Amino acid sequence: MTARDQIDDLRSRMGQSIIGQRDVIERLLIGLLANGNLLVEGLPGLAKTRAIKALAKNLEADFSRIQFTPDLLPSDVTGTEVYYQSGDKSEFRFEPGPIFANIVLADEINRAPAKVQAALLEAMEERQVTVAGTTHPMEPLFMVMATQNPVEQEGTYPLPEAQMDRFLMHVLITYPPVEDEVEVIRLVRAEEIAAMAGQGGGAAPADKPVAIPQQAVFAARAEIGAIYVSDAIERYMADLVNATRIPSEFGDDLPRWIEIGASPRASLALDKCGRTHAWLAGRDYVDPEDIRAIAPDVLRHRLGLTFEAQGEGVTPDRVVSEILKQVALT
Repeated sequence: MTARDQIDDLRSRMGQSIIGQRDVIERLLIGLLANGNLLVEGLPGLAKTRAIKALAKNLEADFSRIQFTPDLLPSDVTGTEVYYQSGDKSEFRFEPGPIFANIVLADEINRAPAKVQAALLEAMEERQVTVAGTTHPMEPLFMVMATQNPVEQEGTYPLPEAQMDRFLMHVLITYPPVEDEVEVIRLVRAEEIAAMAGQGGGAAPADKPVAIPQQAVFAARAEIGAIYVSDAIERYMADLVNATRIPSEFGDDLPRWIEIGASPRASLALDKCGRTHAWLAGRDYVDPEDIRAIAPDVLRHRLGLTFEAQGEGVTPDRVVSEILKQVALT
């Protein structure tokens, strides 16, 4: 099977366990293939954790889950030096923490203090962790997928801007349509029946399909690296990001809404995600629609809105929509 066939198979398998969240599945795959970290946000019960687990379950990869709580320590994430003594010999050995996995689920990341969140910064950006003066590299396939709840903000710790910027995309999960929710009921009921049959010594479950190998991801990344990006598309991506920095040149509303523009990481993310979106669509070139499709996910967490915008209930997505209207492809 080609890399595209294997990635399509991965997408199909995820779709079997996540009903009504096709866009979320696509964004998770884009994050995986673009070698980035994702922040997934949604109300409780919308399958945030399930979606990430579905990706890890069907991929040949080590998976770890970190439940972020107010009493979590940085060493609980990165690992620590442990003193060992055997006979006359004694030494400190590094015991890796749960961050040392291929896919790391940082569940409810905003419930831990800033020092714990900061423990992820080096791993997310440099793909390494430094403990007691020694640097420990991460695996070639490594990504952090963090979740957070947009409500119940009491007792939480908002993510610092430096960490928000390190997320390739900020993915929002919304309620599924009623028809899809019916399918969710049937799916979960079938899973519960299968689990009870296994516990009661019933029929043996069907053999699990072979996990998608990591090499398929690396092969897909190589093909994505060869996707053609025209000069006009490159300028379009840069113009979109630049519009967040000089909003006064793009209408009357944007200057009232935007206080802080996006960093150059936004341009790089648009390029990576745009090429990946085109590859998933089966094209060998980036189309303007690829950029428009992923622009909200790339920009929504990189914009600092004014108090006036927040008072008017203006969302980052509305700001991005206005930017897409105002900036032309030259």
